[in-house]
Amino acid sequence: MSTPKAGLTHIDASGEAHMVDVGGKAETARSATATGYVKMKPETLALIREGNAKKGDVIGTARLAGIMAAKQTSNLIPLCHPLMLTKVAVDIEEDAALPGLRVTATAKLTGRTGVEMEALTAVSVACLTIYDMAKAADRGMEIGGITLLEKSGGKSGDFRHSGA
Repeated sequence: MSTPKAGLTHIDASGEAHMVDVGGKAETARSATATGYVKMKPETLALIREGNAKKGDVIGTARLAGIMAAKQTSNLIPLCHPLMLTKVAVDIEEDAALPGLRVTATAKLTGRTGVEMEALTAVSVACLTIYDMAKAADRGMEIGGITLLEKSGGKSGDFRHSGA
């Protein structure tokens, strides 16, 4: 059996991609929180706030899309394990400084592998959904800042982004 290259757990000694065997790991409580934003024109933000976007409730739909995406992460990212998530929360708040919407997602479970990709996927899809639902008003919106803020649990321990 080949051993992974230093630092890259999904690459074996021959340089081939593979799914990590987590069977020997202990089950621990794990959590991850990620963030991102959709920057838009002030008028677009006002349309969303007032509920006047042509496609309907932008924030509610984006929240639901983020939750659904977290549950589908292993279908989207080839080497991710399917996980039994115990909690996914997606919060979307106005940020006047952008102007736009800031998305924060937290994923939790008790298991053998982390939930960082689930939190990041939730944020990404929620941001894409905001763009899709408001693009008729503002095709110049910008999606950015998608970042893992923190994670806890597992062998590697806790992580907190230096900017968080």
